[in-house]
Amino acid sequence: MARFKLTEAQVFPTQPYHRIKAGTIICDGTACLVGDVIWTGLNASTYNQGMSPLDAGADVIKAASPYASIAPQNQISGANSIDA
Repeated sequence: MARFKLTEAQVFPTQPYHRIKAGTIICDGTACLVGDVIWTGLNASTYNQGMSPLDAGADVIKAASPYASIAPQNQISGANSIDA
C-alpha cells in the first residue's frame, strides 16, 4: 500500500480523471481508503515532488525515485493548487 497527498495539482495521462487537484489522496491500488483516487501506475518512476508520502509504502516509492534526497512538500501553495 502506498498513499500520497498531492501538494500540487497533477495531470495523469492514464487516469480517467486526467487532472487531479492539490489536497487529493492518491493510492497505488492496494488497500486504498474510501475517497482515495486509485492510480495503478503509481511507482518510483511516476513519483514527483508534488506528492507527499503518507505511509511506509509511499516512503519506499519515494526512496527509489530520482527525488529520494529532496524533502517532500508538506504545504499546498496557492499557485501550485490551481485546478483547471
